[in-house]
Amino acid sequence: MATVELRFSALPEHVRTARLVAAAVARRAGVDEAVLDELRLAVGEACTRAVGLHQSVGITAPVKVVLIEEEKQFSIEVGDEAPHHAPGDRAPGAADEDSDVETEEDEMGLAVISGLVDDVEVTAGEHGGSIRMTWPTTPPIAVLP
Repeated sequence: MATVELRFSALPEHVRTARLVAAAVARRAGVDEAVLDELRLAVGEACTRAVGLHQSVGITAPVKVVLIEEEKQFSIEVGDEAPHHAPGDRAPGAADEDSDVETEEDEMGLAVISGLVDDVEVTAGEHGGSIRMTWPTTPPIAVLP
């Protein structure tokens, strides 16, 4: 199992780099070329979401992207360290309007990711969350001499 880990400052300008690295590693891992554009979009959406969560609560820790190549699948996990609240909960001192906007943006981002990736797992808690996206891989074709 090969793993590549990328950490970047929670700034929007670094999302593009994360997308490019993810696509390059996915290609090498054997992800079908036909889904690489969707992979790039999904990674961009997940990273943008993580950056936004970090910025909204003032977290200076980096966003973490883990690219995992396994025998028949390739996974990307985008993690954040922002506290996540259950629906209906409000962050202490947060205005109702701000919380509703963040929730709508968060739900929209997750909906986009779910539309692009068949296998998505979202986890969230008070110490952060992650989005794990998985694609099947095809073994390289052996060329006979």
